[in-house]
Amino acid sequence: MSFFLLVLTMKRTMNHLPFLLFALLLSGCVSQQTVLDSRTRKVDVLLSKFNKPDVPGASVMVIREGKLVFQASYGLAHLEEKRQATPSTNYRLASVTKQFTAMAVMMLVERKALSYESTLTDLFPGFPSYGGKIKVRNLLQHTSGLTDYEDLIPEGTTVPVLDKDVLDLLKQQDSTYFEPGTTYQYSNSGYALLALIVEQASGQTFASFLREHIFSPLRMENTVAFEKGISTVKNRAYGYTQRDTTDEQSFELTDQSLTSSVLGDGGIYSSIEDLFQWDQGLTTNKLVSASMLAQAFTPNILPNGQNSGYGFGWRILVYKGLRAVHHSGSTIGFRTHIARFPDRQLTVIVLVNRANVDTERLAFAIADLWLSPN
Repeated sequence: MSFFLLVLTMKRTMNHLPFLLFALLLSGCVSQQTVLDSRTRKVDVLLSKFNKPDVPGASVMVIREGKLVFQASYGLAHLEEKRQATPSTNYRLASVTKQFTAMAVMMLVERKALSYESTLTDLFPGFPSYGGKIKVRNLLQHTSGLTDYEDLIPEGTTVPVLDKDVLDLLKQQDSTYFEPGTTYQYSNSGYALLALIVEQASGQTFASFLREHIFSPLRMENTVAFEKGISTVKNRAYGYTQRDTTDEQSFELTDQSLTSSVLGDGGIYSSIEDLFQWDQGLTTNKLVSASMLAQAFTPNILPNGQNSGYGFGWRILVYKGLRAVHHSGSTIGFRTHIARFPDRQLTVIVLVNRANVDTERLAFAIADLWLSPN
């Protein structure tokens, strides 16, 4: 090619450069939109059994790099009223509540109002001597050995038990399942006591402490630790159970049980909209310092060297080579899950107002769609 032709070719290329850049950018946008559309369709398939008329619903959110990249709601929040589930629908979180209970404890520890080393006999006058070996840290990490309060509720009980009733039931015991601190065993009893410890250390009710120190600062305006006759749940989802597995319309209202009023282990109602604010709050120092928060995401190592896979209100595992912190919630009529992949800045939230749904499997299947390159 002559020098003249080379210069002419370069000039023509330069003249078309803006168009070429626009075309490349447009191509990238189209490609990204195609990937998003593909992921959306796949999520719809995963949630297809909720996307039907007259069935209990689900709300799903995906957060990536601090931004909302997907949200959708399916089915009904209330069958009898034919009320649709929406991103603002508040579901009972069940055991996803535990991460909020743990956060309240961490805040009080950081403020020197409480110690992880305090024992049950230090905190509750008249608690049996076996509580002298059970520390706040044991309650957080499920290594207390406390008897499951669900097994202690007297036969014939008709009035739902409260956190303080759990304390009374445990005061009637004289031993633990195992030597505190030596073994991991999931314990709702421990988290019910943690709610009472928050009250004692703060001088506030558990519900008001959460509202003032966690929900309000994070602008979780419709999230509440629900107390019947005291508070209300806006945009409330009601829980259901499918009685006939062969009939997809055979749902029965199963919204509350004898244990539904215990707050510390599972009494919070929230929506995917508010849980977006919670997820963002966990990336800042707004509630506690980074070093304090890191303890929640650090699995406890038992004396025998075994990894318990549990921190403070969070389960921790390695999933496909990535660190994952997550937790399920399961109670009569509700199933929930939140899964966070900090190294990828990815969070998936799944809230469902029906029983017999594996929300953990759903959350990780949805996460796979965003963890894959396309």
